[in-house]
Amino acid sequence: MKSFRISALFSAVALTLAFGANNAIAAGVAAGTPIDNTATVDYTVGTVTSTASSNTVQVIVAEILDVSVTPPAAQTPVAPGTTGQVLRFRVDNLGNGAEAFLLVANNAVTGDNFDPLAASPAIYLDTGGAPATAGIFDATDVPYVPGSNDPNLVADGFVYVYLVNNIPTTVADGNVGRSTLTASARTGTGPAGTVFAGQGAAGTDAVVGNTTALDVDQGEYLVQGVTVTATKSQAVVDQFGGTHPLPGARINYTIVVNAVGTGTAATAVFADNIPAGTTYVAGTLTINGNPLTDGADADSGAYETTPQPRVRVQLGNLTQASGTQTIQFAVLINATP
Repeated sequence: MKSFRISALFSAVALTLAFGANNAIAAGVAAGTPIDNTATVDYTVGTVTSTASSNTVQVIVAEILDVSVTPPAAQTPVAPGTTGQVLRFRVDNLGNGAEAFLLVANNAVTGDNFDPLAASPAIYLDTGGAPATAGIFDATDVPYVPGSNDPNLVADGFVYVYLVNNIPTTVADGNVGRSTLTASARTGTGPAGTVFAGQGAAGTDAVVGNTTALDVDQGEYLVQGVTVTATKSQAVVDQFGGTHPLPGARINYTIVVNAVGTGTAATAVFADNIPAGTTYVAGTLTINGNPLTDGADADSGAYETTPQPRVRVQLGNLTQASGTQTIQFAVLINATP
């Protein structure tokens, strides 16, 4: 009596990569990995069990060329005429082998209100640096020079890329300016399935994947102009019930502060020097009708005597949505020289 069992034995490396890897790369098994396969036939003749093995066949995993460019998650707020404004992109190698990528910036994008002005240098590569600064544009990041320091990314690797631009002085509040970043595989690009014979990892073919080995995306600058205005008025009350500015009369000052525009006036501070020939009336400082103490304490206001007598109020970050901020205080016209 004869019985048979047919099995196929794959290389342990191939099995581990295909099914047991903890950190699977984007395009699957790494380029250059050999996949061996040997079939066996177990059979029994009478009481004797035997095994017959086939020849071993092998394929070397070819390289897939794929890339992704991810733009900034939100618009980058800028002001007219500012320089060194940064858009951060992320470039990912979605292929299964190490690949170098050409980077190209473009500011002449249709559909926006203005063209950002490229700084010099205009593209920087993030060096990683300390964990606290990784992904943050700083002095450790290096200018990109095409053909010299193209980012060479391992499979599933990525790099942050910074486009640095200046903003024209002629832009208006609410204008949008766009910049694009293109990343393309140095081995080559083309329709999916395009083959670059022998140019992949370990001498395999390189085959263009679904992204055509090229990706482009855009970031946006949003002009946020904000203007802060302060309008001051006064009311005089003399000691006789009139409105004459006599020695001993009181001057009540009202200052109205407004922010107009789409931007933010950060850490705004109101200050008003006490006029010569007058004396601040203690306890009269208010904001929006709420009293402020004269001392430098937990609230936002204070009366200061140095470097000269004045009142100060911390207004914080002002936007148009903050509404009117009304500061009031009083002084007395000195009765003696």
